[in-house]
Amino acid sequence: MAAAAAAALLLAPVASPCSRPAAAAGRRARRRRCDSVRCAATAPAPMGEKTEYRDGPLERAFMGLFARKMEKYAGGGGGGKEKEKTKKKERAVWEWDYESFVDVSRRVMVGRTRAQQQEAVREVLLSMLPPGAPEQFKKLFPPTRWACEFNAALTVPFFHWLVGPSEVIEVEVNGVKQKSGVLIKKCRYLENSGCVGMCVNMCKIPTQNFFTDEFGLPLTMNPNFEDMSCEMIYGQVPPPLEEDPASKQPCYPNLCSMSTPSTPVCPKLQT
Repeated sequence: MAAAAAAALLLAPVASPCSRPAAAAGRRARRRRCDSVRCAATAPAPMGEKTEYRDGPLERAFMGLFARKMEKYAGGGGGGKEKEKTKKKERAVWEWDYESFVDVSRRVMVGRTRAQQQEAVREVLLSMLPPGAPEQFKKLFPPTRWACEFNAALTVPFFHWLVGPSEVIEVEVNGVKQKSGVLIKKCRYLENSGCVGMCVNMCKIPTQNFFTDEFGLPLTMNPNFEDMSCEMIYGQVPPPLEEDPASKQPCYPNLCSMSTPSTPVCPKLQT
């Protein structure tokens, strides 16, 4: 569930809006400590090969935190409200790895319509935030150029564990060039899931909607299914789904275990 990282990104500016030098110094110290455990990866592997990652304790904690939230929605299409009658012992956050994280998000998708998948992701994201976070975010970050560029800068470190290496890039928004774009070089989530439907329904659309609707900061995500890169553009209003090229994408026949090669469009994008 790639959109889960949005909560990690948002918790930082919402919880600590960087107003005092002492707070900034504390953040720099914490950043230095985090750098020692931040996941490392070689340059993204070529298409058809899997990039190798070395996840540290911080990354595994993020995976476990979000996976445990998502697990409540796994295993059925009842809109995310059902609970298992026989509850298994809950894993500790450090017992999760990236493969099990992707597996949980796959189980959230199974048995749900496109709209139900997106709503499940929305509920998970909201559950990760403190009360009143959307309203506070809107006050701290009205949709200005500065807010867009600031969130783009935050995306690179906070999304690293989920999507892999990325960098801030210059983009054009409403005729104005600004550094509010992020280029994900080869999305780790798409690479590991191999599923177009999971990319669109559980990352792209929910994340766009969450920023645009809940936080009032427009965001458009443009996945490139040929090389698994993705462009995020803060400040750009996303197009309607029916006009989005991503909604017409076929399955990866050799990568996705749930693929339907005979159809021109991934079935998970149609229902």
